[in-house]
Order: sequence, then structure tokens, then C-alpha cells
Amino acid sequence: MDLTKFRRRPTCEVRIGRVTIGGRYPVAVQSMTNTDTNDTAASVAQIERIDRAGGKIVRLTAQGRREGENLANIVRQLRADGYDTATVADIHFVPEVAAIAAQYVDKVRINPGNYRNEHGEFEALIEQCRRRGVALRIGVNHGSLAKRVFDRWGDTPQGMVVSAMEFLRICRERDFDQVVVSMKSSNTRVMVAAYRLLVEAMDAEGMHYPIHLGVTEAGNGLEGRVKSAVGIGALLADGIGDTIRVSLTEAPENEIPVARMLVEHFASRPGEFEVLHPERYSPTAYRRRSHVTVPVVHSEPLDGFRILEARSGNPTAELRAAILNLDVADEPVVVRRRYEEPTLEAVAVKAAADLGPLLLDGLADGIWIDAPGFDEAQIRDVELMILQAARVRFSHTEYIACPSCGRTLYDIEKTLADIKARTSHLKNLRIGVMGCIVNGPGEMADADYGYVGAGPGRITLYKGREVIVRNIPQEEALDRLIELIRENGDWTDAPAGKSGK
Repeated sequence: MDLTKFRRRPTCEVRIGRVTIGGRYPVAVQSMTNTDTNDTAASVAQIERIDRAGGKIVRLTAQGRREGENLANIVRQLRADGYDTATVADIHFVPEVAAIAAQYVDKVRINPGNYRNEHGEFEALIEQCRRRGVALRIGVNHGSLAKRVFDRWGDTPQGMVVSAMEFLRICRERDFDQVVVSMKSSNTRVMVAAYRLLVEAMDAEGMHYPIHLGVTEAGNGLEGRVKSAVGIGALLADGIGDTIRVSLTEAPENEIPVARMLVEHFASRPGEFEVLHPERYSPTAYRRRSHVTVPVVHSEPLDGFRILEARSGNPTAELRAAILNLDVADEPVVVRRRYEEPTLEAVAVKAAADLGPLLLDGLADGIWIDAPGFDEAQIRDVELMILQAARVRFSHTEYIACPSCGRTLYDIEKTLADIKARTSHLKNLRIGVMGCIVNGPGEMADADYGYVGAGPGRITLYKGREVIVRNIPQEEALDRLIELIRENGDWTDAPAGKSGK
């Protein structure tokens, strides 16, 4: 087989309003509002901005009956304004809200970890969706598995797959195929493993539901874009994915150009490529193929490394094949590709999608981005971001920050900027900045410290998964976070010219 060719995994077609995903349709891009779903005007205006940016599927949180009912007003105004954007309701704890939302929107997303089904609520929702032509998304989140799943499988990709398959089997038993499935995590290695294992499990049972891709809580700026591109790119390179969302802690319309860049980057790839060696994708079985423990960037000494440069239109597959065919199986490898893109963002996103998966899978030991249009310091920073996003070398503070939604009760964009200004000089730390408690404590499970919205103007601080101080005024929270980091010996003073107190 020619491993340098590319093929998307076959899936059934799912109609979401005027948008169809799966089958022969191109990969669709989407986003989510961060307005209060009770605020009709603000929500409609934001959906329209997302649509104009190219996002034809938009999700809104519906955490309660009031928000569920107001979806009717939002959809009515959106249509009156001449927009046919596909609308999606995001449901967590209250099954009755899913039934309300399904009267008005084009798709309903439920989280199996938070969605009760003791009395057949899910089966009833399927029948309601069938009658009205509404699609469903089974959206599993790494940090919010049901207790009975967590107790047996732990917080693992395998547990995520068990959670999804339970609900997918109910859909199949009911002969309902208008289903999309996602397996999101802020940890790219967990996210990629979960999706690959899910595809393997679905294929074993003859299921071909479309896949929604995303790295949740990716953060903002160039780092958020790189982290998303590493995870999403690894799966698109395997031919997995029918719709994607790039989750950024920014205005949601900013997510769309990044998502479209990724889609277009892979859409132009020629031929076929099949998933290789799925057994190696479990994070618990992860291992590097060489003795190198600290992967390198191109400006560091490369003595003893084999430099492999991609030259085809499918660089990930080309380099993977070259590495797997080396005469010396554990020879250290640096992967290289040249980029002529006009912006640093484009270079970073495409290099992360092309080269990041090889680092994520433990196949490569270094990265070399050849981008003559940018200075060495800029490219080194991007290379380090890719290594960190692939979770093979940590060189700066990592922020696990949610993109926010209607449940967020504080200005998370400004707060993240403030926290970065005070802590970005710290090394080997992960700080979670989360809008609310729905997914916050679970999705930031990898974080050393957490800053989580507890209510209007109130914050709860975590060390790991442990609550340290609960429900404090937001104006005190950043200083208290810094104190907490200091008390635990993780603080270092900022170098001259850097922020910090």
C-alpha cells in the first residue's frame, strides 16, 4: 500500500438543519456561543457573526428550562433575519431540557456522563428527534464520566469509549442513525487515543456514525491554535473526522478561520491512507521509539539525529512511513518540513497538524520548521509550542482554559489574560481557567491549579482535584491563586522585564 495517500473514513450522512455532514460531504466547521441563552438579541447577533465567518453550525448552552424555551425565540429571530444556520442545544444535567430544546433546534447534544437515563429519557428523546428530524450528538468529555464508568475504567480513553458505546447501541437498537459522536479532552494524547479507540470499537460493531472532532479547553492565542491543530490534525491525518470545532478562549467567530484552515489543509491531500497500528494509541501503553527523553527543536544540537524531511502533499503519512521503515528501528529522528505561508499563524497551525501527530505518537524526537519568512526566535517558540501540545516537552506554563459559554458568569477572556500576565514565566505548571463547574473540575484534571467560576463574581480555587478555597470574590481570586502557588513551592520570581509579583 502507498502510505502517502489519504482517505476519509466512510460514515453515514447526518442532516443538521440545512447542513449535512458525513458521507461524501466536506468536513463542516462549527462553534458555540458564549452569550447568555436568555439574551435573545445577543445570542442571535453572535450566531450571525459566526455564520458570516463561515461556521454554519452553532451550539448554545441550555442548562435549564428557561434557556431551553428561549431557544424558540432565538431560532425564530435568526430565521427572520434570513439566516439558515444549523442550531444545536447543549444539554448537561436535566433530561427534560433536551426534550424542550428538541422542539426548536436542529441537533441536541447530550453528555452521557451527566445525562440520566434511569427512566428511559434517552429512548424518549430519540423518538422525539426522529419525529421532528432532529440530529443527536453523543458528546463524551474526559472529565465528566459517569461514576459507574469511572469506578470501573478510571478517567481513561477506554472509559470514554465505554460511555459512548452504551448510548450508541441504544441508538442502533432504535434504528436511529442521525447521530454524531465526540470524545473531547484538553489532553491531546487522551483525546486522540479516545477517538481512535472509538473508531475501532464502532467498526467492530458495524457502526459508521460521523465524528465531531475537538480539543476542549485549548486556551487562546497561538498556543490555543497549535494545541487544537495537533489533536485535530492527528485524527484528520488518519481520515477521521466529519465536523470540527476549534475551542478558543476568544470571541467564537475567531475559531472559524482556524477550523477552515485545517479543513482546507487536509482536503487538498491526494489518494488514500489507512489508520496504522491502533494498538499503540492507548496513553497507558505510550512509549517513545528511541532513547531520547527531551525532544529537540531545530536550533539545538542535532548530532546523532536522523533528519527526515517531508516533500509530498501528505507529510504526516510520508514521514510516518519513513520512520517505520528505518533500518535502525530506534534511531532518533527529527521531522522537518518547509512552509511558505504568509502568516505565523498559518505556519504554526499547519506545522502542528503535519508534524505534531508524529511527536504525539512517540515516533519523532525533534521538530524542524523551515519557514524562511520568519525569524529564528518566532519559529523556535512555535516548535516548543508543538512539543508541549504533543505532551513530550514542557517549556512554559500551560493554560487549560475553556472557550466559555452561556454558563460562564465572568469575563473569562480578560481573566485568562490577567492570569497569564502574572504566571506565564513559571515552568512545568498547568493552570486551569474554567467558566463553571459543569465540566471545570473534571476537564482540568491534569492541571496543577484551577480557577473555576462558582457563581456571579465568585471563584473556587483548586490544587489538582482538591478544593482549596471555595466561592471567594473574584477581585481576590488572582492574588489568592498566586499565594496558593507560592505556598506549595511552585513559584519562581519572574525574570527582569517579565510580569509577576
